[in-house]
Amino acid sequence: MFFLAGRGRRSSFLCSNPLPAVATAEPNGMFSSLKERLGQVLVPGDEFSFKAEDSISLTESAKPERVVCGPGLRRSGDRLVVSKSGVLKHKPPHTFWIESQQRRYVPAKGETVIGIVTAKSGDVFKVDVGGSEQASLSYLAFEGATKRNRPNVQVGDLVFAQFIIANKDMEPELVCMDGSGRANGMGVFGAGGLLFKVSLGLVRRLLAPHSDIRADLDQLFPCELVVGLNGRVWVRSSSTQQTLIVANLLQSCDTMTAAQRQQLFRKVQQRAL
Repeated sequence: MFFLAGRGRRSSFLCSNPLPAVATAEPNGMFSSLKERLGQVLVPGDEFSFKAEDSISLTESAKPERVVCGPGLRRSGDRLVVSKSGVLKHKPPHTFWIESQQRRYVPAKGETVIGIVTAKSGDVFKVDVGGSEQASLSYLAFEGATKRNRPNVQVGDLVFAQFIIANKDMEPELVCMDGSGRANGMGVFGAGGLLFKVSLGLVRRLLAPHSDIRADLDQLFPCELVVGLNGRVWVRSSSTQQTLIVANLLQSCDTMTAAQRQQLFRKVQQRAL
């Protein structure tokens, strides 16, 4: 099974004050509050903050902890604020995020996405990434590309690319190579496969290092997967029928529990034998 994984943007914060006693930005009180709400549904406006007694002395052998904020959480002063609805999740040691069924994609620098080339404009390709506006992709943003050796990119092609610019004040910009100038799995692809869309929460579950969904899928059909953090998934199997089955199974996983998913996969496997 061939798999391309994307990188998500993570932000962390750590704050200390050189006074005899300080209240750290991420004390044990905030951690305990977050862990108490794990698995619960949170809504925008919910917040976590440390209390006055959550302080440590610099003379004691205590080390401030650091919170890594994932999607759906943001820092506001000494508070951690929920910015979208969903279920609070945790990855040891200190990573927290909100898992939701969101389908609207907001570009973020460093994330890898699946885009569709929609137009050629001089030396730049316009790419639909599923956001509020199209992204630009220079013909020089490919491995080995020069003014004489241009990449063979046509309107309608699929590209696996990474954002190098993504903010509200500038046009999003993509590249199909890493910092060392290597393609590293990025570029034009998509011959003979099927492209479909799933929720952003399912995408992150597929991209997890030890994804249960991928493990169950490996036992069912050998296939190639390309997963973009913008909610687009491309799949190709040994036959058109198997490709359609895999696509339908992945779309069904959006609303299924682990037990329901495994039961469905077993039924499909028994019929395929």
